[in-house]
Amino acid sequence: MPGEEGDRLGIGSVETAAAILGALAEGGGQMPLGALADAAGMHRAKVHRYLISLTRTGLVAQPERNGAYSIGPSAISIGLAGLRRVDPIRIAYEALPELRDRVDETVFLAIWGDMGVTCIGLEESAHPVTLNIRVGSVLPFLSTAAGQVFAAYMPRARVDRFDEQDRKQSRRRPAVAVKLSRDARETLLREVRERRLARVRGALFAGVNAMAAPIFDHRGDLSTVVGIMGRQETLDVAWDGDAADDLTAFAERLSRQLGFAGNGIGTGDG
Repeated sequence: MPGEEGDRLGIGSVETAAAILGALAEGGGQMPLGALADAAGMHRAKVHRYLISLTRTGLVAQPERNGAYSIGPSAISIGLAGLRRVDPIRIAYEALPELRDRVDETVFLAIWGDMGVTCIGLEESAHPVTLNIRVGSVLPFLSTAAGQVFAAYMPRARVDRFDEQDRKQSRRRPAVAVKLSRDARETLLREVRERRLARVRGALFAGVNAMAAPIFDHRGDLSTVVGIMGRQETLDVAWDGDAADDLTAFAERLSRQLGFAGNGIGTGDG
């Protein structure tokens, strides 16, 4: 029977092969040998030896046209089996307390529901903000950070429709909508896509700041949106601030858990 020390040591060759497969996945699923070796941080000859075995097992495939290596059918089958067990909402919801403790602010999770941007998770910090938002609340569109993230990744026709709905509601409740020209709106949403972050300063509730970030699935589609809310004196929403860094790292980690490899994101122009 192998001892505990042997169990901890594991098999180095398996870990090396996994690192090569990981580099291939992060590189978009298809890479030439030289680029793959650089991405994996290994000598080209070493990577080539591993690729021979990985190709024989079907974990890697080498198309004849350009000589680049790609994810093989066996790896795809394994990945699909894992994806069938992935519950994006559960994964994000269970991780919310971790983010709350990290930033020490109220955090939330939102999805796009039948009525629009819908809060499905809320974890309050030790110094909660007083808001009329609860699980199940439908949030305004462009006046919230979460709404801006959803708008950034949806077709323009849908943005127009929901923006107009918010404008109609704002005639009864002036604080509900952010009134932007079409050009200003597109500039805002382009920045959200570039940064993968949205922020608002007291737009919906006076004295309350918020930031939100997208969580993507394995197809590069927007899955959920995670955000932070706090009083202006405690929550700094600077693009280069700690809250932005923590929120971005959290959203990127959850996206990777859902199989997102960092490419193929929809721009919302379709």
